[in-house]
Amino acid sequence: MTNRVEFFYDLSSPWTFMAFNAIRPILDEAGTSMILRPVLVGGIFNAVNRGVYVNRANADSPKSRATAKWTKEWAAYVGVPMNFPSPWHPLRSVHAMRFCCALEDNQAALDTFSRAAFEAYFRDQRNLDEPAELVAVADACGLDGPALADMAQTQPVKDRLRANTDEAIARGAFGSPTIFVDTGYMYFGNDQLPLVRARLMGDVK
Repeated sequence: MTNRVEFFYDLSSPWTFMAFNAIRPILDEAGTSMILRPVLVGGIFNAVNRGVYVNRANADSPKSRATAKWTKEWAAYVGVPMNFPSPWHPLRSVHAMRFCCALEDNQAALDTFSRAAFEAYFRDQRNLDEPAELVAVADACGLDGPALADMAQTQPVKDRLRANTDEAIARGAFGSPTIFVDTGYMYFGNDQLPLVRARLMGDVK
């Protein structure tokens, strides 16, 4: 099975959690798979999308109220648990994403850890800014949490997260998830998955 899809993501995004799950039937239908690429979405925002912070500062705006409602509706539609926002939102996700980068060369383990971490944050409202919580999530997945925590603090892992984030920015990303099909076709967010499917199935040129 070929890897036609790259999935650049940060665990702190509810739309990413939805897309992480909702893209699976599309991949199966297309007979392809995806590579998970951890990034730090705050680094992307700081570089190219600082308007996100303005929107967050006005939680009572019509857009913010509507988005909160749509988040819950989308979560129900794609079938993911969504107990959001949590007390930790917006999450400082640097520790969590370093854990992910430490697993990037083992995509199966990264997929397992990411799913568990998404559920820990969005279902159970656990604070993934705490390394001890990340260790517990990893241990529950059958991974070696303490060893992973040590690896996450090494310079090569820190550099990898920075490099992934810089690559996403250079390729046009402005948030999470950013999805590339066949390297050059970029899509953003859970709601663009129909376009991802159309591209994979050859329905758009």
